[in-house]
Amino acid sequence: MLRLKDLSKTFNKGTVNENRLFDGLSLDVSKGDFITVIGGNGAGKSTLLNMISGKLHPDAGAIYMNGNDITDSLEFQRSNTMARVFQDPSKGTCPSMSILENMSLAYNKGKAYGLTKGVCKDKTELFKELLSRIGIGLEDKLHTKVSLLSGGQRQALSLIMSTMNEPELLLLDEHTAALDPKTSEVIINLTRDIVCEKEITTIMVTHNMKHAISMGSRLLMMQRGQVVVDVGGEDKQSLTQEKLLQMFEEATGCGEVNDRMLLS
Repeated sequence: MLRLKDLSKTFNKGTVNENRLFDGLSLDVSKGDFITVIGGNGAGKSTLLNMISGKLHPDAGAIYMNGNDITDSLEFQRSNTMARVFQDPSKGTCPSMSILENMSLAYNKGKAYGLTKGVCKDKTELFKELLSRIGIGLEDKLHTKVSLLSGGQRQALSLIMSTMNEPELLLLDEHTAALDPKTSEVIINLTRDIVCEKEITTIMVTHNMKHAISMGSRLLMMQRGQVVVDVGGEDKQSLTQEKLLQMFEEATGCGEVNDRMLLS
């Protein structure tokens, strides 16, 4: 349902800081895939999501969604079929508005407003039901401004809002990286439940090797703009941290590496 064909991207072209990150990257994503993406800083993980979402335009190559060429479509146009949760909890919500107002905006995404009110008071019970599944009490704070929520609460709200209308593709850009370990586990478990329940095709970038291995149906490891490891199916299910590091060594020709070296 998503195809990246021969993508190339160079930053600071023509300067001493020129960085050719992608050079002919191709990738096929099938409907229902839950792909975790791992790799060190500068590997191209977030840039990959930026090109898929339309935030960045590739220098060359093409992006197809359900067989349609969307390479030149803008970010807001792609948002009709894609949703994204960012690393920064403040990016997925409007802090000056209440939880109810934020969820109403998400519910009405892509719909014509006309002269009707933007707040969906008739959907209050639906919103409460969605929030109650998280188990952190947000269902009782519908009229609380989002700016008063913790980072974990905001991220949980962002995840609920981004999947409310069941997008065709969900992009998760290190969405637990800014959270403490306990809250991170809450959000990662919520992610697993929502993606599995709604069967949303998902690409999740993470720096957490444990999450990359335990989550999803397919794992990609990137280095310097290339996919150096691509494992799925039964091989993914039996994957361990030691096996993953060994695969990385074999694919790249690097000497002995550890998870700290790989992810830093």
